[in-house]
Amino acid sequence: MSVRAGIANLAVPLVSIIIPCHNAAPWLAETLESALAQTWQEKEIILVDDGSTDESLATARAFEPRGVRVLSQSNLGASAARNLGLQNACGDYLQFLDADDVLAPDKIERQLSRLTVSSAPAVATCAWARFYTEPTEARFVREPLWEDLAPVDWLVCSWEQQVMMATAAWLVPRAVAERAGSWNVELAHNPIDDMEYFSRVLLAAEKVLFCGDARVYYRSGLPDSLSQRRTDAAWLAIFQSFHLTIDRLLAHEDLPRTRHAGAVVLQRLVYECYPRMPALRVTAAERVRALGGCDLLPDAGPWRRRLQRLIGWKATKRLHDWYYHA
Repeated sequence: MSVRAGIANLAVPLVSIIIPCHNAAPWLAETLESALAQTWQEKEIILVDDGSTDESLATARAFEPRGVRVLSQSNLGASAARNLGLQNACGDYLQFLDADDVLAPDKIERQLSRLTVSSAPAVATCAWARFYTEPTEARFVREPLWEDLAPVDWLVCSWEQQVMMATAAWLVPRAVAERAGSWNVELAHNPIDDMEYFSRVLLAAEKVLFCGDARVYYRSGLPDSLSQRRTDAAWLAIFQSFHLTIDRLLAHEDLPRTRHAGAVVLQRLVYECYPRMPALRVTAAERVRALGGCDLLPDAGPWRRRLQRLIGWKATKRLHDWYYHA
């Protein structure tokens, strides 16, 4: 029986695919083709150009005859672009898709086959893998988040084990998204703004459904990618995002496991940020202690571990950063 046959007796939902775009001309056509190729036919595709200075807007306009709606704004950031898309979306379900990523053709249909029969408010995730030039390079390796989980369990697992979910892997019912609220434009410099948003989405739902047969291809290695930016403003936004998210998680469940997960994620940021932002690191370290502390050591491969034993983690981090930038 086809996936669609399992949904045949239900009201047919509309899915809004929202694509924020800033200077993604080399990859945008492939992304839009993957959205248009979705086997779930009841869809609308909304692209929001965020003040691109390359050929992105012209590329997007070329897809308008095929049904892509193109909106444009000045360069206000990805969160503002997604909010504009949300304001113009009519769908019962929301698919956020970055302008350089790719969806498998049946991604949305397979997730809907579970979401539409869920007895409780749920969000769906799926398998995802990185690629650098062609989606065929992607290798899907199972991770700890690749299973059905309660929302709090999902966040604890993500923070404790340092694993993530690509933005495009989610499919969110509009009712859950409305409870979660809009993307936070006050954290415009946050290179991982999806973490803060989807933590609210998670806690507005009752369960997370993992769809292992649905797939997303996550483009990596772009030098100008927002996720690679680590300016002082970016670090400030990252720390602010996690403080907000920890507050939200503890308001939902204040237990040793959630406090420890919050301490772990902040301690990890303290290590990653060093030697920059000393005042921010002091504040974060104080909160780690207030949460009960943790025994997390700096992430390191074999050579860095040996070097840390000789010269300490701070000197090793400085040497590593120098080598990386050189």
